[in-house]
Amino acid sequence: MKKSLIHTVMAFVAITLGFCASFAQAQTNSVYVIDARGEVVTSGAGLCWRTGFWTPAAAATDANGCKCDKDLIAKDVCEPKAAKDVASKAPVFGPKITLSADALFDFNKATLRAEGKAKLNDVAARSSSLTLEVVIVVGHADRIGGAAYNQKLSEKRAAAIKDYLVSKGIPANRVYTEGKGSKQPVTKPGQCKGPKSAKVIACLQPDRRVDIEIIGTQK
Repeated sequence: MKKSLIHTVMAFVAITLGFCASFAQAQTNSVYVIDARGEVVTSGAGLCWRTGFWTPAAAATDANGCKCDKDLIAKDVCEPKAAKDVASKAPVFGPKITLSADALFDFNKATLRAEGKAKLNDVAARSSSLTLEVVIVVGHADRIGGAAYNQKLSEKRAAAIKDYLVSKGIPANRVYTEGKGSKQPVTKPGQCKGPKSAKVIACLQPDRRVDIEIIGTQK
């Protein structure tokens, strides 16, 4: 009986804390989970809890970003120097480059094509013109196939791009990769109706993409 009561109390406390964190999150619009005191919720290992809206770029503009993800944010943002020095070395958030996955990979594959390598050479060249902080690579897949399979495919494609950029001289610890699977489609619901076919595959092409963002400071 005592164990049952303890479990019930613990469950109530967990639900209450979750509600408070969600409420505080809605109030702050942070990409991190915020508790009722306005503090970032952390794990037992001291890691910040991220919301579903978290991305490296969003963390760079979040008030808690330097506390939670300092390694992914430009040094001048988290370690400001003299105003003149900061002005001369302000972080540069390059425009997001969206590349068609079909231009980089064969359909349903994660091996870079020659055409894809040529496009990534431009990314490497842009990165070399900066004192690089991070290159963010996010892979996306269309809805064809299972969610777990698409998640893995998007991760493999992002990893393949990282490997190629590293082969072009970009430090491996400067390339952040993430796979979103089919969770963030560009096409609208119901836009590409029907079972798998050449027509549907062509219609879903915008969903098969890779977003690349380069962040650094001017040399």
